[in-house]
Formats: sequence, structure tokens, C-alpha cells
Amino acid sequence: MPKKQVPLNTLETYLPENCSEEVIYFLNKYKVQLTVTRQRQSILGDYRHAHLGKTHRISVNGNLNKYSFLITLLHELAHLFTFEQYGNKVQPHGKEWKNHFSTILANFISKKIFPNDIENALYKTISNPAASSCGDENLLRVLLKYDKPKESHLLVEQVEFGCHFEIKGGRIFRKDELVRKRFKCTELSTGKQYLFSGLYEVVKLKTESL
Repeated sequence: MPKKQVPLNTLETYLPENCSEEVIYFLNKYKVQLTVTRQRQSILGDYRHAHLGKTHRISVNGNLNKYSFLITLLHELAHLFTFEQYGNKVQPHGKEWKNHFSTILANFISKKIFPNDIENALYKTISNPAASSCGDENLLRVLLKYDKPKESHLLVEQVEFGCHFEIKGGRIFRKDELVRKRFKCTELSTGKQYLFSGLYEVVKLKTESL
């Protein structure tokens, strides 16, 4: 989907029930320009602070399920709160950001918005949240259960050893071995080896056809 600014009266279509009113309150209070963008492989959301006449800007990937969308949006709002309090004087995901993110997460958890499995995963991470939900494999694994099924798509951990898979951009790999918590995979065109998270989404290919 192309990048587009979201009218706040339609924001609830991206969010779980019973939370849009409070989200909209924060967006209005801080005059946030919220945009929904196409899937980005490396990030789920982004925050840019207000400067030179521009308002605070937040973007969130539009392909996320409603729980992932909310958590990502809260992650970016925590960056806004941190900037409002400290400016650029602290680390992006330092203790100040963690405190703000933990506080706003706890607020939304208390409203019983999330299913029990997501709520339990959030409680485990709330005291020391990762810089991205992608960095918390336990939380990511639970959130993935609420994604819409994609035909022919698998996680790297679901691909059999020795089989081939394709990632976005058309690069093709063979799954070789488990190295601690990552899978060592060989790119067929170059022979170079890379480590993949087991939760990385790929397209499995028929090895014999290559």
C-alpha cells in the first residue's frame, strides 16, 4: 500500500476494539501526523520529532495485524514522550524511552484490550522492553499468530534443513544448520552464508526445481 495520512475518524479500523479514543487523544494532544505505509522489511514504525514548523510525525506499517499495529504505535508514541521531556539528550531506546514505553503499555494492558497470550507476553517484556517487537522473539511469536495466513509463506524455522527459500527481492538461500538461536543459510548465487532468525518470513521453494 502507498504511504497515506490516516484520518483519525478511520483509525479504529487499524486498532483493537476499545482503544481508539485514547490513541486519538494522544495524537491530537501532540498534533501528530500519522501515516500508514507499505510493509518495510527492516522496521515496523518510525517517529520524527517536530522541527522547522513540522509537527511530530509517526508512520506505521499497514500490513500489521491490529495488535501489532497498536504496540508499534505505542512504541513510537513513547519516542515522542521521551523527546518532549528530554529532547535529543538521551539514547533513542535508553532507560528514558523504556520508562515511557513501559508506562503507556501498562496503561493499555490494564484496559484488557489484548488476548491473554499477548497480554502475558507483554507482561514479560514490560520491565525491559526491546528496541523493537522484532527483537523480542517471544512477543513476536505470539503476535504472528494473529496475522492473516499467506499462501506459500513460511517462517525460516518451518523450512526443512537442506531446502531452499526465497526472501523479498528474489534472493534464494539453502537452510543449512542451527547456530545457537539462528539458522545459518547459504545464498545460492554467491555462496555466502547468513544467519536468519527462525521467525523471518520467507517463501519455500521446491529444491529439485532449482
